[in-house]
Amino acid sequence: MKQLEKGDSKLLNAWASYDWANSVYSLVIASAIFPIYYGQLFKNRGNLNIDVFGTTLKSTALISFTTAAAFLMVAFFSPLLSGIADYAGNKKSFMRFFCYLGATSCIGLYWFDLENIYFSLACYFFGLIGFWGSLVFYNSYLPDIAFPEQQDRVSARGYSMGYLGSVVLLIINLAMVMKPTLFGITGTEGEAAMKAMKYSFISVGIWWIVFSQYAFYHLPKGTNGNGKVHRAVIFNGFRELKKVWHLLEENIRLKRYLVSFFVYSMAVQTVMLVATYFGEQEITWSSDGERTMGLIISILVIQLVAVLGAVITSRASEKFGNITTLIVINGIWVIICICAFFVTLPIHFYITAGFVGLVMGGIQSLSRSTYSKFLPETKDTASFFSFYDVAEKIGIVIGMVLYGLIDQITGSMRNSIVFLAVFFVAGVFLLTRVPKK
Repeated sequence: MKQLEKGDSKLLNAWASYDWANSVYSLVIASAIFPIYYGQLFKNRGNLNIDVFGTTLKSTALISFTTAAAFLMVAFFSPLLSGIADYAGNKKSFMRFFCYLGATSCIGLYWFDLENIYFSLACYFFGLIGFWGSLVFYNSYLPDIAFPEQQDRVSARGYSMGYLGSVVLLIINLAMVMKPTLFGITGTEGEAAMKAMKYSFISVGIWWIVFSQYAFYHLPKGTNGNGKVHRAVIFNGFRELKKVWHLLEENIRLKRYLVSFFVYSMAVQTVMLVATYFGEQEITWSSDGERTMGLIISILVIQLVAVLGAVITSRASEKFGNITTLIVINGIWVIICICAFFVTLPIHFYITAGFVGLVMGGIQSLSRSTYSKFLPETKDTASFFSFYDVAEKIGIVIGMVLYGLIDQITGSMRNSIVFLAVFFVAGVFLLTRVPKK
């Protein structure tokens, strides 16, 4: 097969299509169905605490700490892997490995239960690693396949395809959960709904594997590969990170942007990872059925509005500049976090979800493309994006640990959400220090 040229529309669409494939994980597993399933397991058990790892933890604190541990592993291993990928020129192989690891782990969640908590947490743990590990290499492809003037819109297209594709599967999963008999799922109402959720985990794994094949077919193997991997290459990724760190000393704009990104990103990702757990426990629902329907509708609202948010943000960045747009978005996040403390009724949660969606899609898309545009001329893009991803993952580790600790100590996730507003305020301040040129 002839390799498509950089900037080719088919290549750009193939790259963006991976968002369609893998975003079902972030929606169905990380945001919608799994948090509801996880919460219902504890409700059926009649106790929100569990003895695990030699201590007693609240259910939401346990999932926060497990998530933080997975991101810590991703942060440590991604420099190793990206360094090897750059040297060997086979980043697509690594991207494919993590894709399959994440997809098979999602299928493994079918057997998630509290009686086998360690196996269950392992499936959740490796699903998260597979998703985020593949993104290290997926993101690093952006400057390889698109010219600078194309990157904002291509990045937004990827997120938009991801939101739309994941909504398609979520609607199918929602129908399975709410009307299980239509799909031949038997049992009492509660049992059938839980079975449908377990089948949803399998559907995510299959969807992810099948729809990723188009991207794997058209994306180049890698760039600048120059040989077989040997012992000296293993820690090359950390040497590359050190080199990137020194290059940042000469690029004040990129360095200050990365610092601001590190701070506000830890809050953005934490909110995204815990939103459904917050709604599941902190909102006053009239019944389990209303809770399930309400939470999934809220996630659908977020996803659909996020498509609009990504497009609006892309246009706003063209008119007002990337940094100015990011400052405004961070300011909106501050207001959302403060308002979340007072959210108690379903209608409040729906309204908050709408605003979260509007700024969620925009801040993710624009953050990625801003970093790509600020990069110096280089062919070692995987190393620079590894640095970006390590900063993001370490930020998430800090954010999730702090969130979990506040939740565990105070017994309320409301206090944790309000605390995240501090990071957005700091993000606004740090972004004002990024030079325009």
